[in-house]
Amino acid sequence: MDNQRATLAQIARDAGVSVPTVSKVLNGRPDVAATTRQRVQALLDERGYTGRGGGRPVGGAGLIDLVLRDLGSPWAMQIIDGVEEHAHRAGFGVVVSAAHGRHRSRPDRRWIEQLSARRCDGVLLVLSDLSPSQHGQLTELGIPVVVIDPAGQPTPDIPSVGATNWSGGLAATEHLLGLGHRRIAVIGGPPDVPCSRARVDGYRAAMNAAGERIPAGYIRAGDFTAPSGYRETNALLDLSRPPTAIFACSDETAWGAYEALYERGARVPDDMSVVGFDDVDGARWAIPPLTTVRQPLTEMSAMATRMLLATINGEELDSRRIELATPLVVRHSTRAVG
Repeated sequence: MDNQRATLAQIARDAGVSVPTVSKVLNGRPDVAATTRQRVQALLDERGYTGRGGGRPVGGAGLIDLVLRDLGSPWAMQIIDGVEEHAHRAGFGVVVSAAHGRHRSRPDRRWIEQLSARRCDGVLLVLSDLSPSQHGQLTELGIPVVVIDPAGQPTPDIPSVGATNWSGGLAATEHLLGLGHRRIAVIGGPPDVPCSRARVDGYRAAMNAAGERIPAGYIRAGDFTAPSGYRETNALLDLSRPPTAIFACSDETAWGAYEALYERGARVPDDMSVVGFDDVDGARWAIPPLTTVRQPLTEMSAMATRMLLATINGEELDSRRIELATPLVVRHSTRAVG
């Protein structure tokens, strides 16, 4: 078998061990049984395995690929900061790119080739997912993946870090209900994105628990951006019975709502209470400061980076699915009815 075909996955399968065990042997880790080490090393020697993709130094180039759905958003900057800080401490560089093409939640087909060319050690995907083919190619290349805020249903063999989106949506809506609001609308993100569905489901659960009927037109689908918040807020204001409060499923969506309300002569929170989601850096500086659900973006990215580095080093993870809490941060964009 030539070196092009001698992948970590194949060697692990033939040796009867896991890919992380083969990685431990490659990296000289001591926590491998002597007989297992000999069996794995014999296969590595027999097949001329010198690293991923053939002819590379074991361990790659010390690079992590970070792929985001959108590079221009404030939450993307917080994710990048969290990844870069922890990667730098471990001696790794970070390559940042956006998902392109028809599937904005998925890197395009050239991405795998680029990963291989730059000798990437691992991948972090943010609000993105992989096609089965891409997942298979990365497995064959021995490149580990960790997902932050998965765009699709996380597969059991891909570690992921998310947030308690359902609980956050519930808390946001319960806060508005507690202020006496009953006509509460929600502007979600893309309906096919799990974190958006979970936030809207949390809103539904709170409304149902309070015995409140959700009027037609009160559940809107945006895309987490300010323009979609602006558009959907105008649609809500055009209803024969507009809401008195809006739960926007991202802070950027809330800023779009602010703009639409301002243009209509409506004041926040006097005429409309608004709650966001994320608590990005600009939320506290909005006018008025935005009440929002805090998504711990920097902590999520730091956790995912630590998980990826551990996998690169051949370590077994304690948990492959982690969710961090999403507390409500009350500021001045909400007020009691009346």
